[in-house]
This record gives sequence, C-alpha cells and structure tokens, in this order.
Amino acid sequence: MPVARTTVRTPPMFNLAWPLLVELGLAIASSIIGTALASRISDQAGGAFAIASQVSAALFILFRIIGAGVSVVVTQNLGGGQREAANKVARAVVGASTWLGVATGLIAMAGSHGLLHLLNTPAEVFPLAAPLLIALGPAMLFDAWNASMAGVMRAHLRTRDTLVVLVIMHVSHLLLALPLMYGWGALPALGLPGYALALAVSRMLGLALHLLMWRIHLGITLVRADWWRLPRRELAAVLHIGLPGAAENIAWRLAFMVSVATAAELGARALATQAYVLQLMGGVMMFSIASGLAVEIVVGYLIGAGQLREAHRVVKRALARGLVVCVLIAASAALLGRWLLGWFTQDQEILAAGATLLWITVVLEPGRTFNLVVINALRAAGDARFPVMAGAFSMLFVLAGGSWLLGVVLGWGLPGVWIAYAADEWIRGLIMWRRWQTHAWVPHARNSRKRLRDPLVIEG
Repeated sequence: MPVARTTVRTPPMFNLAWPLLVELGLAIASSIIGTALASRISDQAGGAFAIASQVSAALFILFRIIGAGVSVVVTQNLGGGQREAANKVARAVVGASTWLGVATGLIAMAGSHGLLHLLNTPAEVFPLAAPLLIALGPAMLFDAWNASMAGVMRAHLRTRDTLVVLVIMHVSHLLLALPLMYGWGALPALGLPGYALALAVSRMLGLALHLLMWRIHLGITLVRADWWRLPRRELAAVLHIGLPGAAENIAWRLAFMVSVATAAELGARALATQAYVLQLMGGVMMFSIASGLAVEIVVGYLIGAGQLREAHRVVKRALARGLVVCVLIAASAALLGRWLLGWFTQDQEILAAGATLLWITVVLEPGRTFNLVVINALRAAGDARFPVMAGAFSMLFVLAGGSWLLGVVLGWGLPGVWIAYAADEWIRGLIMWRRWQTHAWVPHARNSRKRLRDPLVIEG
C-alpha cells in the first residue's frame, strides 16, 4: 500500500540552530573553564583532567546506542502525525538510559586504572587522573537521563526550553566547582574530585528540570516502571537507527583514543598541548555541530512527511553555510592562537606547538563539517548503516594508524597527529557527500516512511 505524503511546516533552520549553538557554546565553555581550573593547579592536573575527560567521553558514546536513534524516530513520528507513538518512544528511552547509565558509571569506577593504562597515561599524571575518573562515574547515570530527555525535547522543537535547562545546569556546576575544588572557609579543597562532585549535583538538578519540562510542555509524566522498563517495539525502532549510529561514533572514538595515547606517549607536555587545543577546537566546530543537529531534526520531520526533495535542499543549504562559517571561525582561532592558549598556560613551548596545531585545524574543519552535517542527514533519512561501514577503513587506518605513523614512527609529533585528523575527516566527509548527492539514501527514506505505518517493515 502506498504511503501517504503529508505536508509539514518546520521552523526556519536558524530558529532551531541558534539555541543549539548557544547550548553547545555553554557546554564547551564549561569544559574550557574546567580545563583552566585544573591547569591552575598544575599542567599535570590539566593533563589529568583532559585524559579523564576523554575516557568519560568515550564511555558516553554508549548512550549513542539510543541517543542517535531517539531524535530520528521521534521526529519521523511527529512529522507523520503520530504523537502517541512518539511519546511511547520517549518513555522507552528513559528505561534504556537507566541501564546504560548504570553500566557506564560502573565501568568508569571499576575500570579506571585499566582504561588509563591503555592510554599510556604518563606517570606524573596518573595519580591525579584515576581518582577524577572514579569520581566522574556517578554523574554518568544522570548524564544518560539528561541526554535522552533533552533529545526528545529537541525533537519536539523545544530547543529554547532545552537551552534554559542547560544554562541552569552548567552555571550551577561552575558555581559549585570553584569552592569544591579550591576550598572556601571551612570547606576543604578537594581538587579535581571536587569538579566531579559539582558535576553530579548539577546533573541531578538538570534531571529535575527536564522532568518538569516534560510534564508541562510535552504532557508526559513518567511512572515508576518507565525508569527501568525496556519495551521491545519502541526500542527496536530506536535501535534500528541508534546501533549503526553508535557503532560509527564508537569506531571514531576508539580511533581517536589511539591518537590520545600517541600524544600521551610523546610526554606530559604534548598531552597538555593537545588537551588545550582540543578545548579550543570545541569552540571552532560548535557551529557545524549545531547545524548538524538542526539538520537532523528538520530532515527527520520532512522524511516523516514524505517531503524528500525539500530534505535534499535543506541539507545542501546547511552544508554551504557551514563550510563558509567553519573556515572563518577556524582561521580566527588560528590568528588568535597564542592569546587563546594563554588562558591555560604560559609555557612557551606549549604555546608555540598549540599555535601550529590551530593552523592545521583551518584545513581540518571543512572536512569535519561534511561529516557533521551529512551524516546527521543520512541518519535522519534512515540511512544509518552506511556511515559506519564506509568510514571504518578511514577511521582505522588513517585516523588511528596515521596518528601513530606520522606522530611516532616518522617523528612528526603532534602536527603529524593533527594531519591524520584532517585526512580522515576529509576522506569520510567526501564519501558521505557523494552518498547524499547520488540520492542513495532515498530508498532508506521511503522505507522509514513505510515503517511508520507498519512497525514490522524492516529494511532490506
């Protein structure tokens, strides 16, 4: 039976992107401030903060198993006019988040020493990084809930409400981190574990606010069983998109962690340099990330409504804007490189090395923009398997292998690692763009529409 085509009116891309941009800016600013607070203790503490944060981020990718799928499935259902089905999916991901959050927190706490050893953590950094990673474990459960609930809010186009929650969460985190890290009156200075404690408290507050927003704006009130139940039908739809999406993110993260281990092998100063530049790169790429998230939301609605031509036009416009803006931002960061890096350290060797990496970033970022925008669009169209299958070779041999070959074997150091980053992003980005331009995603989009009407339809 042919699938009926409906017409939906989605908000302008800018109306979705600017709250996401501010939200990402806050998250990145919070991370930068955290790095700065740690580096004020010592450069070793700055390196410890960076490597523990990388491990935490790698574990957080497990949440992508559901996070990569929930936004797509909810937007497609809403675009197809199936609000009740969207609400059932929202409830399902809360239960899945509980199990994933508990598992991730336990891995961080019980496996902290083994994970840090795998990354060749320098001896002078290890005693600071291990307790920080253990302290970050409990917050991961609340991060899992917050990430899923925020994804559902964005899928309902409530990006401004999500922004309000994130503002309160990040501000409360930093206000608590200062006295807990450095001490205040009778309160002892806890150092890096104080940062993790402040993080956990702020995430609890974020969860309370998300629950309130769900009840007020979405009409969803969770019952006790929702926190642990795993309904098969709703999660099957989410996992159909989420598992390939998570696999792509996990593959990239594992390859990236090889580059982190390479930097660690180069010494504590190289690790600190990479940590500081990565913080600045977060600010450079946040416009592209916001554009990719906004594209995913809009394309999901359009696929749900059967408006495939409009989805194609949206992606082309978003990509063109993203390429121009990312180059301008990256070039500005490179020109101001030494001054920006001066927020973290006054070590002249670190400043010089970091400035070089920021100039390589000017070449790297356009390739990354292809990935951030087009992969999200492919996922929203239901073509979730291709990015991981097509990108696995590049992530393994170019990103992971190239980092080690150029950085250690050929002796190029951190610039060699960054050249491997750039090559991988461009190779994968151009592959994804060709996939979109040749309309190879269209059969997957049509299958997604059919699956909205009949959940038993599976992709061949």
